[in-house]
Parts: sequence; C-alpha cells; structure tokens
Amino acid sequence: MWSDNDTRRDYLNFRCVADTAAELIVQANGAPLSMGVSGGWGVGKSSMLNLISDALTHRDGDEKPYLFVEFNAWLYQGYDDARAALMDQIAAALIERAADNSTALEKAKGLVKRVNWLRLAGLTAGSGVAIAFGLPPMGLIGTGAFAIRDMIDGTVTTSDVAGLEEAGKDAAAAGAGLVNPPERETPPAQIAALRAHFRETLEELDTTLVVLIDDLDRCLPSTAISTLEAVRLFLFLPRTAFIIAADDKMIRQAVRVHFKNVELDDDLVTNYFDKLVQVPLRVPPLGTQEVRAYLMLLHVEKAGLNPDETERVRVAVCDRLSASWQGKRVDREFMLELLPKCPDSLRQNLELADRLAPLLASAIKVAGNPRLIKRFLNTLWIRLAVARSQKVAVDEATLAKVLLFERCASQDAYLRLVTEVNNADGGQPGFLKAWESGARAGEDLGELDHDWDTPFVRDWLALDPPLADSDLRAVMYVSRETMPIITSADQMSTGALGLLEALLSLTSTNTALRDRLEALPGRDHHLMVDRLLVRARQEQEWGKPPVLFAILALIDAVPEVSKTFVRFLKDLDVARLTAPIVPLLGDKPWAREVLQAWEDADGTPAPVSAAIGRLQHRSS
Repeated sequence: MWSDNDTRRDYLNFRCVADTAAELIVQANGAPLSMGVSGGWGVGKSSMLNLISDALTHRDGDEKPYLFVEFNAWLYQGYDDARAALMDQIAAALIERAADNSTALEKAKGLVKRVNWLRLAGLTAGSGVAIAFGLPPMGLIGTGAFAIRDMIDGTVTTSDVAGLEEAGKDAAAAGAGLVNPPERETPPAQIAALRAHFRETLEELDTTLVVLIDDLDRCLPSTAISTLEAVRLFLFLPRTAFIIAADDKMIRQAVRVHFKNVELDDDLVTNYFDKLVQVPLRVPPLGTQEVRAYLMLLHVEKAGLNPDETERVRVAVCDRLSASWQGKRVDREFMLELLPKCPDSLRQNLELADRLAPLLASAIKVAGNPRLIKRFLNTLWIRLAVARSQKVAVDEATLAKVLLFERCASQDAYLRLVTEVNNADGGQPGFLKAWESGARAGEDLGELDHDWDTPFVRDWLALDPPLADSDLRAVMYVSRETMPIITSADQMSTGALGLLEALLSLTSTNTALRDRLEALPGRDHHLMVDRLLVRARQEQEWGKPPVLFAILALIDAVPEVSKTFVRFLKDLDVARLTAPIVPLLGDKPWAREVLQAWEDADGTPAPVSAAIGRLQHRSS
C-alpha cells in the first residue's frame, strides 16, 4: 500500500519549482511576500510546501535563519477562530525560538496577550466595538439578557438567578483584563500594538518567518477569506513570507461568496485575489513522462531495495525528467539500465507501469493526478491480496487493465463488460475481439457502441494484454466490491417473474398455474424457491400466510423442490405456529416429517399439537 500523505521526497522533478519559490523569498530581502501554490486536490500542493521549506533550509551560502510555521486552517474550522489560531501558532513558535533571548521573549509574550484580546473581541459581531467603549463583549451581554428576559416574564427560577450572577461575573472579569489588555486601548490601537510586537520580535531574533498555510481550499469561504485577511491585516510585515497552498479557483469562489451582497465582476475578484496573493505558482500538471516516472518510482519504493540505491534511482529519474524536453524518456529500458540486478517482481511492475502510464495521464477521471494514481495502485494491491487470500489465480496485468476500465469508463460500459463475462460459459468477453484486433493494428474502428465510443476506450482496447479470449471470471470475483457477480444462471426469465408474482397473490390452494410452472426450465424453479424463501423468512406467524399457498402450488408442480421447503419448515420457531397450518399440510406426503418434528419439539403451542394429534388419529 502507498500512503496518501504528503512527502518530502521529490518523485516528479518539482524541486525546480521549489527552488524558484525559495529564490523569490531570498530576493525579497526581508520585504513581506505572499505566494500561492495552486492546483487541484491531490496534485501535490502539500508536498510542494515541504520541498520549498527544504529548499530554503539547505540553500548554500545563505546564513540568514528562517523560522518555519506550518498552519492547517481546516483543522480549526468549526472549533476555533482560524485567524486567532494562526496568530497563536506563530506566537508559540516565536516564544520557542526566543527561549535564549529575554528581550525577544518578552515581546513574543506581549504578542500572545494581544492575540488573546483580539480572540475575545472576536467572539461575536460587535464585541470589538463594545470593548472599545469599556463595555463587556456582546456575547456576555447576551447571556445576561436572556436571564433578565425570564425575570420580566415572571418565569424566573433559582438557576436563572445563578445564571445572571455568572454573566455579571464574566462581564466584570472581561472588563478587568481577563486577557491582560492594556487599559482603555481601542481595537485599532490593539491591532497596531500587535503588529509592533510582531515586527519587533522578528527584528530582535533577526529571523525571517515563513508561514506555510495548507488545505485552505478545504475550508468554508468565510474561514478561507478570514485567514487570508488576517495575514494581510495583522501579519504582513517585514521579515515575513506566507506560502499558501490552495486551489485558486476555490479561493476565487470564496471571494464571491464572501461578498455575496456586492456585485463583483471577474476583474474585481482577480484584483482582490491579487491583493491577497502576490506571487501565483502552479503545481505542474503531469504528462505521460511524469506519470510513468511516478508509477515506476512508487514501485521502486516498495521493492525493498537498499535505501541508498533507491535514492540513487530517484535522483537519476528526476535528472532525466529535467531533460525530457530534449526527447529523453523515462521508460522501462531506462529503469532497467539503472537497476541491472532488478528483481523479477519489480521488472514486471515496471513493464506494467510502462503500459499504463499513457492512459493514466490522459484518462479524464485520473488525468495524471498523483493522489488518484496512488488510489489506483492501492486498489490493485488490495484486489491482488484478496485473490491470494482466496487462492484465486489472477494475472496482475489483466486485473490492472480491467480496473483501469472500471475507473475511467462509464458505468454502463463497465456493466456490459461484467455482464458479458458472467454470461459467457468460459468467462471470455468475446465481443471485444474485433475491436481489440483493430485497435492493436492501428485500424479505424469506425463507430463503436454508444457507451464505448470514447477516446479512452479506443486507447484502452489497444492496451496489453488483450482480453477477448481471456477468462475474466476470477478478475470479476476479486472486483466484486464495485459490482455484484450476477450470472445468467442467476437471472430469472420474464415468464418466471410473472408466475412468481401470480404465486404470491394466491390466498388459497390452487392448481391453475401447474402446467405453466412445469414448463419452466429448472433454473427458474430454483430461483423461485430462493425468492419464496426470502419472503417466507419475513413472516412472523405461520397459520395461513400467503407465501405458504405459493410454496404449496410450486411443490405441486415441481415436487423435487419440496426438500428445500421441508428443511425450512422443520427449522421454524414452533412458537410462531398456529393450528390452521396443520390441515393445509395434512394430505401432503412430503409434510409428514415436518408435522412429526413439530409434534416432538418443545414449546409447540397446545392447539398445534392437538391439531396434529387429531390428524394422525384420522389417518390411523
């Protein structure tokens, strides 16, 4: 299995982008900088943040210290004010760095006090204004207001009085400096003081703060925008750099939602976004070369090679990718040159990656997304593990090709593939034969069936191995978490379905359906038994349930199915029996052992035992 966590190992030659970002921070020479690392979910934004951090840390000849703070706004959403949490995390990092510098430590502690004050002021709308005029926050006033309202209504209780007292204590505590604000300072003065403490702490430490903000595009619009505005309003000062990993499309949409009552055209949204993010960077999309390299390196990582050899291969692959514009390829031959003693299992995986890469790069439902590529490999690994545990022999390349189709083709197209395999006596999807032959020969296939006429399917048909003559039943068996195995033998005919409905509508013994039931094939008889048993297990009382008349009519037409129903009736909880069932079974030879079992059972209701006794007395 491959973990979906971010990594510090560069498998895609993203180091060049990370080095560029690091160079921009260095060249800013202490000026504040905000940088956006953009891309869709799963493309590697979090890993890019790690690479940028490493690039700054290991720059040759650069002695300027950096203080890194990693912040994930998504973790705080719904639990805390993301703005205050961001400033808390920065203040904590500054205090830790200032442990040996008393002046800086004092300033960093002052920063914490300012953050605490702002946190309290931000509890509810209007709280900052209230505190500015020496009043308690609106949230506390609100608590007391409810208690006062109850007093006026005449519904006051002892607990109401206690609640009012507590509200007064809270208000007094806030006014007395619970969070240690300097006396009588207004919110603007507090913000200015916070910025001053922040700037002075960085100057005293002679450090550049680099804040790595991740998963902002997972947040609600209000959280995303408030976090960005906190950066600009409170923290965007000399010696700071903010690197924000988020899909720029999501952030632009958050801007629109945030200003939902304001008419915003695209230019205004762009201008606002550019104010928040000065330097936009995108995670490069993966082409076939990068996808092939990524697949192969993932397999090398899991091959159990010496760590030094694994790292040597990784570096060589990234160097090769940097020259891919010259036509140099990362393919199976190149990898085998790097690994002259390549294990057979790894060699097979490299060959499979070589074939799959073009489709994983171009298929619209994967599109070279690293996260989706890992999911594909993990699903393949799980299915192979299931096959091993069930002692089912499957070919890995065949399983991978079918999995790719399952992932990227339409559901209807995959359903047809499964159905054809299940219905064929040998499990071969023979309908693919002409298409596969034409695709592999590079011929024009003309117009395919509706659900199959897509560029992906045409490329997939040419992929090794061909499937038309392969027994895919084992592959479908280990893939059944997506779609159940329903063979033609499990599908009741239309005539049988109609007769089953007629059976279940019976309210008395009836032989009118006998001839039509006898004419059905044996497969339909067994399927009808299964359906009737499902219905029978739902009955709570067994006197004259409608399903019993259906069972009797089916046994009358097809006596051989009686054995199944005999086992079911003998196993019934006798407490659910009532006397009317006994006469219905009394003249049925197959039911004698059922009645005897009920009579011998402990707990059989007395009326049922008496009815069986009378029946036996008459027969004797």
